[in-house]
Amino acid sequence: MNRDLIVFGEDFGGLPSSTQHIVSRLAHDRKILWVNSIGLRQPKLNKHDVKRALSKLLGRGKGGYSSHAKPLPENITIVNLKTIPAPRSSWARELAKSLLLSQLKPIIDKLNLVKPILWTSLPTAADLCGHLDESAVVYYCGDDFSSLAGVDHDTIASHESKLANIADLILGASPAICEKFDSRKTTLIPHGVDYELFSQPAQRAIDLPNNNKPIAGFYGSISQWLNYELIASVCLANPNWDFVFIGPVELEFNPLPKLSNVYYLGPKPHDALPSYSQHWDASLLPFKLNEQILACSPLKLMEYLATGTPVVTTPFPALEPYKQHVNLVNTAAEFSQALNHVLNKSSINSEIVRSDSWDARTQAVSRLLETL
Repeated sequence: MNRDLIVFGEDFGGLPSSTQHIVSRLAHDRKILWVNSIGLRQPKLNKHDVKRALSKLLGRGKGGYSSHAKPLPENITIVNLKTIPAPRSSWARELAKSLLLSQLKPIIDKLNLVKPILWTSLPTAADLCGHLDESAVVYYCGDDFSSLAGVDHDTIASHESKLANIADLILGASPAICEKFDSRKTTLIPHGVDYELFSQPAQRAIDLPNNNKPIAGFYGSISQWLNYELIASVCLANPNWDFVFIGPVELEFNPLPKLSNVYYLGPKPHDALPSYSQHWDASLLPFKLNEQILACSPLKLMEYLATGTPVVTTPFPALEPYKQHVNLVNTAAEFSQALNHVLNKSSINSEIVRSDSWDARTQAVSRLLETL
C-alpha cells in the first residue's frame, strides 16, 4: 500500500512546477495534503511584499488552483496556513513552527493520514520535520536557492542545511544541485514533460500576431535570468520577425524592448501554452549564464522540444542531452543567423523527449518512496 504524502510546495495552480507535475500523478493511488507556500523570504516594506505577507499571516494563497488547469485530483487536499514567511531568528522559527503545527495536526487527523511521508520543496519546512508523525522525509530540490534573486540566502541556507541532514531521501533536478548533498541519499530526477499535452495538435491562439511574419516566442518568468541586452539586439536586428513573450513580469518594470515587432501577451494557463508554442516558428531560450541557470533544468526546454518547433538557445549545462536537437548561439549575430536557418529547416522530431515524460519520472519517484 502506497503511503500518503504531506507536501510543502508553492501555491498550487497556475503554471505547475515539477513538484506539482509529480505529486499530481502520485495522487492517483495515495492521499495528498498539499500545503501552499510557507515562503522563502522575509517581506520588504513595499506594497507587493506587505500584501503577500498579510496573505500568509491570514492563511491565504496568492492565487489558488487555476480554473483553466486540469481538474484537481480528488485525492489532493490544498490548504493555506497562517505563517511567518522565512523566519530568521530562533524565536521567530519557533513561533512559526508552533503556528503551523497547531493548524496542520487537526487537518492530518481529519484526513486520517497515518505515518505519511513528509515531502518538501521548500527548505523553510525544515523545522516541522519530526513533528508530524511522518514515516520519512523527502527533500525535492528543484532550484539552487543560493542563486535565486529575492531570497533571504543566509536564512534559507540555514533551513536547507538542517533539512538536508534530516531528510531520508533527497531528489535533485540537476547534477549541479545533486552535488550539494550527501550522495548516499541523493538521486537525480531531471525535470520531465507533459508529452501528450505539448505534442498533440492545438488550435492557434487568437492573440498571436498575424502580420505574415515568422514568429519567435518565449514563455516563462520575465525575470533576472533573461539576457535583455541580447533580446533587444536580436529584436532590433530582425524587423522581419515578430517576437512574442508570455509570462509574469517578476521585476519592478517590464524590461522587454519597446519595439513594434515585440509583443508581450502576459501570463497564460499552462494547458494553453501549446496553442502558442506549436504555432510560432522558433522557440527561444535567451538566458543569462548566471548561477541560477548553471544549476537549473528548465521545464520549458522539453516542452518546446515536444512541440517539434525549432529551439534557439544560449548554452547552459542542462542542454547537454539535447544539444544536437537545438540551435546553440552565443551572440546576437549568431542568434539572427539561427533564426534565418530555422526558417529553411523542417520541424524537429518530438519523439526525442517522449521517454522523459512526467509519467516516467513519477514512476521512478514512486519506486524510491516505497524503499524508504
